[in-house]
Amino acid sequence: METGNFKIIVPYDFTDISDFAVSHAINYSTILKTGITLLHIVKKETEIEEFTEKIQAVANNITKNHDVKVTTVIQEGSIFKTISEVTEEMNSMLVVMGTHGMKGLQKLTGSWALKVIVGSRTPFIVVQAPPKSKGISKVVFPVDFKSESKEKLKWVEFVSTYFKIKTHLLSNASKDGAIDNRTKANVVFSRKYLDDKNIDYELAIVEGSGSFSQETINYSRKIDADLIIVMTTRDIAFHDYVLGAQEQYTIANDAKIPVLVVNPRTDLMKYGYGAIG
Repeated sequence: METGNFKIIVPYDFTDISDFAVSHAINYSTILKTGITLLHIVKKETEIEEFTEKIQAVANNITKNHDVKVTTVIQEGSIFKTISEVTEEMNSMLVVMGTHGMKGLQKLTGSWALKVIVGSRTPFIVVQAPPKSKGISKVVFPVDFKSESKEKLKWVEFVSTYFKIKTHLLSNASKDGAIDNRTKANVVFSRKYLDDKNIDYELAIVEGSGSFSQETINYSRKIDADLIIVMTTRDIAFHDYVLGAQEQYTIANDAKIPVLVVNPRTDLMKYGYGAIG
């Protein structure tokens, strides 16, 4: 993928969390050879002038200290629609967004972050803390029974193009060691794909009574992972935000590991996943 004409968008609200997102975006921008756009969303058009000078000062400081081309956009709207709209309009390749986790009254908690992400064609990397390093080496790839989870493999391949990574395929089994047949098929598919692409990986099977999302977090913490890759629930409904879709707990994990979130593609769902390769 040519990256030079694309942007990494960072939703920016002048908080420490959005500064963490900027730090991650700088690292990715350096490797991917692409620019960064800071996106600030206001509720009223009359607020645009107030924030124009402030966000430009932030952009100038980033460019000065990191030699990265930074542009700014201030848009009236809602975070739940405007981020995706601007991302699509700018043909952005990636959104790096900060979140505050599952607790608290901040704007972008885990469930709200998921609501922002769902529906976007562009993948999001969601962060809660500053980057531990400038690179990515350990990627956790949860494999469950959903056929669309195979789409994530393309993003493993993309990440492996720019970073020397080891992919940790992670699947779960019941207490007696049994693995669901659909999950087993996805594991086989994933291993073949990674073998064909010469991507280094290992397979781990976790057994436990907890949710797979929590087992994923526990495993990621154990190996000190740099990135978790998850797929959002297809046709997610309002009650999923209220009751808690599993991926929102991974997104807002208490280990504060960055999470690459990919939305299912309807074209692949319609025609099948056999073409992935």
